[in-house]
Amino acid sequence: MSDTTALYNEGEKLRDEGKYEEAVDKFKAVLSEKPEHVLSHLALAVTYGNLNNFDDACYHAEMVCQLEPTDPFNFTALSVTYQKAYEATRDPKFIEKAEQAKHHSDSSRGGM
Repeated sequence: MSDTTALYNEGEKLRDEGKYEEAVDKFKAVLSEKPEHVLSHLALAVTYGNLNNFDDACYHAEMVCQLEPTDPFNFTALSVTYQKAYEATRDPKFIEKAEQAKHHSDSSRGGM
């Protein structure tokens, strides 16, 4: 098992235990070694959302879409991240972005 895989797994375990700040540190350690590690960006999007840090949550969800722009799941995850940010903040920019990401996801699937 690689060091990045071990760090990622530790971060997942900490997040599952509700130790969000510690989990963030693990995921960020992975990204310092492998900035393109998509799973860590996805995990940070969720974890930062749990911490009500929606700017960072959205940033990491956006990074996933930049790293893997052809995967419809990534745009679905981005839309969900924006929706959660909107629910917590009622900032309309988030719901607009959620709609755009959902549209992109649907288009990638052939308009389902």
